[in-house]
Amino acid sequence: MQEVNPKETTRAYAFEMWMKAPMPMVTLIKTLNVTRLRHISRKRDLKFNMLMCWCIGKAATQVKEFYMLPVDDKLIRYDTIAVNTIVANSQGEVSSCDISFSEDLSRFNNDYLRLTRQVADTCENHDITDSMVIGTSALAQYDIDGAVGMYSGVFNNPFMIWGAYRRHWFKTKLTVSFQFHHTQMDGANAARFLGKLQDAINTV
Repeated sequence: MQEVNPKETTRAYAFEMWMKAPMPMVTLIKTLNVTRLRHISRKRDLKFNMLMCWCIGKAATQVKEFYMLPVDDKLIRYDTIAVNTIVANSQGEVSSCDISFSEDLSRFNNDYLRLTRQVADTCENHDITDSMVIGTSALAQYDIDGAVGMYSGVFNNPFMIWGAYRRHWFKTKLTVSFQFHHTQMDGANAARFLGKLQDAINTV
């Protein structure tokens, strides 16, 4: 990771316009067809949430805007991407777990299982500071129509939220909420990412 001069990037105008905005976050909501993901999860005994996190990482690596993030008053370029998941810990609370994205699904799955188990047992967050981290929160036990994340003013990372998937005849659908900092990307970039996320789900 390294600091870059915003004026020397494609985000120069966005940096000037949105870095000082009181509410610079934008949220898109999309319903995905996760029929294939649910099938693979059941057939191969893989966690649905893990598969979603892998597909999110896979899609993000194909959109260059994900590799730059506003941090404090600076624009930082990263070489790698990680996906965060919220873990129910042994004290009945929640902890945060970052997992480095790997193109190798088996490796990502092993890391996911090992790290989420570690975080659940120790109640200590697992943070990766040298990767651009995409936050996620799965409210899988709740049937919700959508969610909008809050802007804390501390973390500018992109963030995804989803609830329970819904079965419609022979299809399974999942509505996701994607929040991002306007300095990092525009609506078109975010919409392209969501399209690539659907592609990743279809071909995993």
